Amino acid sequence: MKKYCEKCGKEVNTKIITQKEIYDVCGEPIEVEAKILVCEKCGEEFFCEELDNATLVEAYNEYRRRHKLLFPEEIKEIREKYGLSQRSFAKLLNWGDKTIFRYENGSIQDKAHNSLLLFLRDPENMKTYLTLNEISIEDKRKKRLLSYVEKLEENFEVSAEKRLLNKLLFKEPCEENGFRSFDYDKACAMVLFFANKNPELLKTKLMKLLNYSDMIFYKENGKSISGLQYSHLPYGPVPVKFDILLGTMEADKVAHIEVIYDNEFEKHQIVPDKDIPKDILSKEELKVLNRINKKFKNFGSVEISNYSHKEKGYIETKKGEIISYAYAKDITLD
Repeated sequence: MKKYCEKCGKEVNTKIITQKEIYDVCGEPIEVEAKILVCEKCGEEFFCEELDNATLVEAYNEYRRRHKLLFPEEIKEIREKYGLSQRSFAKLLNWGDKTIFRYENGSIQDKAHNSLLLFLRDPENMKTYLTLNEISIEDKRKKRLLSYVEKLEENFEVSAEKRLLNKLLFKEPCEENGFRSFDYDKACAMVLFFANKNPELLKTKLMKLLNYSDMIFYKENGKSISGLQYSHLPYGPVPVKFDILLGTMEADKVAHIEVIYDNEFEKHQIVPDKDIPKDILSKEELKVLNRINKKFKNFGSVEISNYSHKEKGYIETKKGEIISYAYAKDITLD
């Protein structure tokens, strides 16, 4: 990109540098790594709305992580789970008409509102809220919503295998899981996405596709998709306890492994038992998955493994160590 530099007095080539900056968010100083457009010759800084907005979003996201606040996309997911418009959801909560709109578009919610949203994430809690609170929606709509919630409750019955898996993989949101607690449903949806899009998907390649998807989504949105942790293993990044995860998916008839023999080689192919779910992954998450799938569509397992070995997060960790999502900033798909 070329810009006119007043210092140099001519049009010059530009480059993007990274430097630490402090932003005031809700009265708290937040330090972030800002990307800044500068003159390649003299270092003069240029205004770039896209980069400045991205830095501001990162400052807000860091504030949310520190205070364990829901991200805009998570608030949207809660609302959409109950099939409500922004206005209807605000009315249900006895909030101002535009409150949900503001939160979903980046404004930081107060802690009381955040606590209520977290509570209502669980359909059983929503049922309690609808039953015991005076709310500003018509009886007909309330009955319809209660019926919807009861159906959701049926779908939220947890198998013994899933309870064990959640116990094994649960970890408070932190940099190791992309500031999201493990989400089994999203992990299953990711596996089904890639397994349905790639008829001969091998286990080794799937693990890299999951890693790149989580890392890139974290890089661009401040949170991972699945909450999975990834460890450094000889064939590249691998989700922690991945074999147990796949075993649980097989028990739940989500996907299974078929062993295929190719001459002397044994291949583990991922076979989906369901279609890609329509209500688990957000539009933004699906966009990232599609980009990852397009990038690595023609890569074999060996090729994508070798590609992953060149990432800074893999190079700077040892066998068995967790690869922090902090390394996501160093990943590019170009």
